[in-house]
Amino acid sequence: MSSPGRARGASLIEVLVAVLVFGVGIVGLAGLLIISFRSNQVGYLRTQAEFIAMSMADRMRANPLAVWAGNYDSTTYPLTITQDCTKAAACTPAQLAKRDQSQWSSQLNTFLPNPSASIACTKGATADATQLQMRPPYAGNCVMKISWIERAATDNATNAASSSANNGTVVTRTYAWNFQP
Repeated sequence: MSSPGRARGASLIEVLVAVLVFGVGIVGLAGLLIISFRSNQVGYLRTQAEFIAMSMADRMRANPLAVWAGNYDSTTYPLTITQDCTKAAACTPAQLAKRDQSQWSSQLNTFLPNPSASIACTKGATADATQLQMRPPYAGNCVMKISWIERAATDNATNAASSSANNGTVVTRTYAWNFQP
C-alpha cells in the first residue's frame, strides 16, 4: 500500500500538462484565424479588381469609336483628369472616354491599395467609323492590366525575415485580361 504523501502532486502535473496542451491548441487556433482573415482580404481585393476591370470593359464596349481611336489607351492609370458630360453639353466619343477614364481612376483609388493599371488596344481589320458603330467582330484586341499591393495570406520564414518591418509579406498582384470590346 502506498502512503498518501507519495501520491501528492501527481494530479497537479496532470493539470499542468492539460493546460499546456490546451494553450498550444489555442495558439494554433489563433494562427488559423489570422490566416483565414488574410485569405479573406486577398479574395476581396481580387474580386474588386475583377469587378473594376469588367466595369471599364463595359464602358469601352459602349464607346467603340473612342476605343479604336486609342482614347482609352494609357499606361499610367489612375489618371487625374476630369470631364463632365450633361444633357445640355453632350460629349464626343473622345470626351466620353475621358469621363470613363476619370471614373475608372476613381474606382481604382477607392477599392484597391496602391493601384496602377494600363490599357492597350490594337486595331484589327476594321477600317472605317461606320463599321465600328455596328458592333463586333472588329478583329481588334485590348489588354488590361491592374496591379495593387497586398499582404500575402501566408508567410514563410525567409519572407517574414526580409519584411519584418511590415509585419508580414507584402506582394504586388496583377490582374491581366485580354478581351475584345
